[in-house]
Amino acid sequence: MKVRLLDLNSDTVTRVVIESVDLSLYIAHATVDEVERVITDHQGKVLKTRNLLEMQRTLRKRLGCDFFLRQRSAYDEMVGHQHHATDNCMELPLGRDPLPPWLN
Repeated sequence: MKVRLLDLNSDTVTRVVIESVDLSLYIAHATVDEVERVITDHQGKVLKTRNLLEMQRTLRKRLGCDFFLRQRSAYDEMVGHQHHATDNCMELPLGRDPLPPWLN
């Protein structure tokens, strides 16, 4: 499911996950009513950036919840493991505080 950035506010969103999709491509997900939804821009296109800091700047202007960075590893697939390995997903907390002025 998708949700527009303009429709989000700190009252409805419990957490935001910025996912590193490729080497330098980030998309964001918001958890609303315990359902994770992809965040879109005002035109309905998936909100994506090539810079993690830029994504945080955009989202922290509207949201004051906990932020996380999600990274998935394709290591098992790359080395040819035949068994179904567990999901190699790591989430790192980015905090809930606004960015310091020198990063804005």
